[in-house]
Amino acid sequence: MQWLNYHHLYYFWSVAHEGSVTAAAAKLQLSRPTVTGQLRSLEHSFGNKLFRQSGRRLLLTAFGETVLAYADDIFATGQELQRAVSGAQGDVHRLIVGVPDEMPKLIVFRLLQPAFNLPTPPRIICREGKRDELLAELAIHRLDLVLSDAPLDSSSSVKAYNHKLGECGVTFFASPEHAKKLKAGFPRSLHNQPMFLPTASTTTRRLIDRWLETQGIYPLIAGEFEDSALMKVFGQAGGGAFPAPTVIEQEVIKQYAVHPIGQADGVVEKYFAISIERRLKHPAVIAITASAREGLFGMR
Repeated sequence: MQWLNYHHLYYFWSVAHEGSVTAAAAKLQLSRPTVTGQLRSLEHSFGNKLFRQSGRRLLLTAFGETVLAYADDIFATGQELQRAVSGAQGDVHRLIVGVPDEMPKLIVFRLLQPAFNLPTPPRIICREGKRDELLAELAIHRLDLVLSDAPLDSSSSVKAYNHKLGECGVTFFASPEHAKKLKAGFPRSLHNQPMFLPTASTTTRRLIDRWLETQGIYPLIAGEFEDSALMKVFGQAGGGAFPAPTVIEQEVIKQYAVHPIGQADGVVEKYFAISIERRLKHPAVIAITASAREGLFGMR
């Protein structure tokens, strides 16, 4: 394929979002055979199927899902271009942020919140996934920024830059009943007690494992989670203690109705914004980094 036919892509995009050829044809004011023919031409140019029939339903194939993700970006950008050239009021720019599964969502919210306070706030699009996959998306300019609890390694094939946002300690929490028992004698009180932790592949887990081993504490690992919010929900239910960044202690207490047990002395989590820009230019990213350093984490 030497050239992408954007008319054909637009018809595909419309069918995918309308859910059927009939509905898309009505919206496009075209005949059903015309839309069907354009879809077949697009599939032929790609050399792959975009849809599969399931009874009366038209479902995207895995390849179709990939094409749709790109089409969403293309036509969203086109709509922004139309607003810009027409001088439309209230024009907003996008900020597409990659959020690794293990990043605490309360931290993500606090980090991104300053962008909404700008005179012209951007439309923020958050995409969750594995850190390596998000960095690959960043490398091909499909993301503006990746938030991370670990810096990009110098050996990485991705050409991007680390912008340190700050660092904080780690506090353990539990349901009120469990916290009352575990608070006395912390951290030894955690020995042989049920605990929920991030998965072994995360930076936080490695830091906590090292701290527990240094303290000679061996808890009963009741669950391991890639999603930090799900881990907190299990802790809220009373099944065991769980860790969270100290900087969001009050939010964790309020949202999950849990009590703090104690802070893991010497355990320090670090947070970074990773971008392809050595010198930040996007107004929202500048606001995010400045607020994190001066406010949330209080870096000097």
